[in-house]
Amino acid sequence: MKPVKPSIGGQAVIEGVMMRGPKYTAIAVRKNDEIIIKKEENRSLSDKYKFLKLPILRGMLSLVEMLIIGIQALSYSASIVGDEEEKLSSRDVAFALLFAIGFAVLLFIIIPTAAVKIIGGNVESPFWLNMIEGVLRIFIFFAYLFIITSMKDVRRVFEYHGAEHKAVHCYEHDEKLTCENAAKYTTLHPRCGTSFLMMVMIVSILLFSLLGWPSIAVRIISRIILLPLVAGVSYEFIRLAGKSSSPVVSIINKPGIWLQKLTTREPDESQIEVALEALKSVL
Repeated sequence: MKPVKPSIGGQAVIEGVMMRGPKYTAIAVRKNDEIIIKKEENRSLSDKYKFLKLPILRGMLSLVEMLIIGIQALSYSASIVGDEEEKLSSRDVAFALLFAIGFAVLLFIIIPTAAVKIIGGNVESPFWLNMIEGVLRIFIFFAYLFIITSMKDVRRVFEYHGAEHKAVHCYEHDEKLTCENAAKYTTLHPRCGTSFLMMVMIVSILLFSLLGWPSIAVRIISRIILLPLVAGVSYEFIRLAGKSSSPVVSIINKPGIWLQKLTTREPDESQIEVALEALKSVL
């Protein structure tokens, strides 16, 4: 029987790529003609508390840990490119994490649920009010992506995002990790953070539609409380999508794949090279 390949995931950073494997996380950043690599052993609460590896719970934990790791990786890449201090303090990371969560709650929970009555007009059905809220949340998400895509620096990061996916495809297809081999693959990948966010939107519509349409305060609080559950369920589906060839799973994951056409760009050879160096470091 062919051994199961370890799952590798990653994230684009400033002029580089972060890759995370079962044991190690590596960040590769290009500075002029040099590729600088930082490699660390993975540490997770699930190593200490085994119950956190259970389905749903592992998705909740993964969301928080990847937010923290992502902020640290972006900070590190910025320090390499800009010759600044290498490391954020724990306090800085906590502040950045709280700011990111607060901004997401405002943009994707408070604003959509507060605006439904204005957009929904005379709609009284709790089911349809929840549907309108969900569609509005997705619209805001798309609008946000369109706005940031117009920024030159963000487009550059999206090119590295494409390079990350090409490198992972090359690895998953058992090919030698070269720029030539990786370049032929698509920039889209079923197990991607963009697809995960899209799945969060879909799962939230389905789950919140079961809660009726209480007061705005109850709606906001209930959605914040249930967000970890939504993230946990979405994580399990994205894991399944990355392994399954089922046409049903593929169809459900299609919106996330389409959305990646906004968050990835075709990379050049130098960017693919950086992604491959990060990948090699965690294997």
